[in-house]
Amino acid sequence: MRRAREVGLDLVEVSPNTRPPVCRIMDYGKWKYTQRKKEKKSKAQKHATELKEIRIRTPKIDQHDLGIKLKRARQFLERGDRVQFSLRFRGRELAHKEVGVQRFNEIQEALADVAKVERGLRFEGRRLTIMLAPLGKKPGEKAPEKQQQQA
Repeated sequence: MRRAREVGLDLVEVSPNTRPPVCRIMDYGKWKYTQRKKEKKSKAQKHATELKEIRIRTPKIDQHDLGIKLKRARQFLERGDRVQFSLRFRGRELAHKEVGVQRFNEIQEALADVAKVERGLRFEGRRLTIMLAPLGKKPGEKAPEKQQQQA
């Protein structure tokens, strides 16, 4: 204890159950600070899976607009999130539900390399929904095709 006081540090008991007990001279406050920092860093790296919703206002959506929504969905899926597409029919559009189903089939085909259908087409009143889940990849891992193109 005298040595620790002379240096201006703390005497920390590392292993109290051994004979003789093992102690260490160190800055205990600094050690606790670094441990907390490591703990926060490890928690920040974990990604909680979320459900992201992408709304399509009309089944008459243009190909370019649909492409933008698909690009965003692809980003969510590659990050490890689930994606729910919802399409709301208005007025006379409800008489042509097959157009909405056709759009969702296009979405499924476009995202088949990064997603699988978790919950198929479901009509809920005026809404048509489908839920996609990422393939068995870890969060943050990119699709194999993209990695090969970048290399």
